[in-house]
Amino acid sequence: MTERPLTGWHVFLIFFMLFTAIISANALLAFHAVRSFPGLEVQNSYIASQNFEEKRFAQINLDWTVKLKTTNNQLDVAFSKGRLPITPLIEHAQLSRPAGMHDDQALDFVYDGRHFTTLVDLQAGRWVLRLKARSEDGTLFQKRFVFEVPK
Repeated sequence: MTERPLTGWHVFLIFFMLFTAIISANALLAFHAVRSFPGLEVQNSYIASQNFEEKRFAQINLDWTVKLKTTNNQLDVAFSKGRLPITPLIEHAQLSRPAGMHDDQALDFVYDGRHFTTLVDLQAGRWVLRLKARSEDGTLFQKRFVFEVPK
């Protein structure tokens, strides 16, 4: 086997292939990041932050405890204040995947005397439940649950 010298063309091809691999990987990752972007939480973060502390303290003063239970294809949400169950008005409930909008489900909860319940289509993986409920005095309560459904 004869040794051939390393010429400028060889070095150029090595660098070209390395940079092609790096740029291809970056382009692929950027494409998937943009495609799976679920959207903005708020349109303007500065404006949203103006009332954040006020709303947070109002929610803390409600002193509510919220528990989520998942069984098969059913979600149960129990609200309590102290140890007493309460029945706030659930204004909005959305179940979604953290990295996409294709599995989003708007939920309608029904109160069964102990907790709010609804039937859902739960496949294995990570889910996010966003709840917005109102107290009797009109205070908004928001809660975000992140949970995992085993395979």
